[in-house]
Amino acid sequence: MKPIRSIVLIALWQAVAVASPVFAADELAQIRSTGVFRIGTEGTYAPFTYHDEAGNLSGFDVELGEEIARRLGVKPQFIESRWDGLIAGLDVNRYDAVINEVAVTDARKVKYDYSDPYITSHAVLIVASDNTSIKSFDDLKGRKSANTLTSNLGKIAAAHGAQVIPVQGFDESIELLTAGRVDATVNDSLTFLDFARRSPNVKVKMVAVDTSPNSSDKSAVLIRKGSPKLRAAINKSLADIRKDGTYAKLSHKYFGRDVFQ
Repeated sequence: MKPIRSIVLIALWQAVAVASPVFAADELAQIRSTGVFRIGTEGTYAPFTYHDEAGNLSGFDVELGEEIARRLGVKPQFIESRWDGLIAGLDVNRYDAVINEVAVTDARKVKYDYSDPYITSHAVLIVASDNTSIKSFDDLKGRKSANTLTSNLGKIAAAHGAQVIPVQGFDESIELLTAGRVDATVNDSLTFLDFARRSPNVKVKMVAVDTSPNSSDKSAVLIRKGSPKLRAAINKSLADIRKDGTYAKLSHKYFGRDVFQ
């Protein structure tokens, strides 16, 4: 007879194995068996994931998640969470993926897997509509740029010789720019495109794009490690979304142009 201790340990191990689908070798099979693709998202981060005037969850990432789920042959279930705990929700199997403009970073790659990138943001140079003297980042030398002091965007402005005027965020940068208190702002391309779509009458324009690796962020679907079939299926869904024109339709709806690269 086996010792009682061994029997107890075996029973505990079996219970954990049954109760923890997070450790399943093929999460794609698990998702298809339940018929639901659980997606973690904020719901407070326009235009990617937010609630519209009717209170419905909407946004670029929301519609993208719906398309991925449809192509996986299941229904999407969005589970909202604050950003500071959003990614950690994967660790406790609260959802199967996070779709929330999650930037691809080396630090996150250690613990999680990414799909292929589906969107790219760049640092862009924004000036008043009537400004004709600033046409490139090099023209920032000796000028005032409104930026948050600790952001990479502020560092880019300073690296080109600008005097960085501290602000709390994008909206304040635009306010100082339109009031003539600064000459420019270096900001995120996706944020600017969304702003320009929603506020077409504001007198600002984008005059330059920094496409260098250090000024660009690629975002992708984040999943737990050890699910190669799920990752491959998500990648195929993303490729098909690009190929059949669905991505371009969503991109123009939320940003006014293709924002894949």
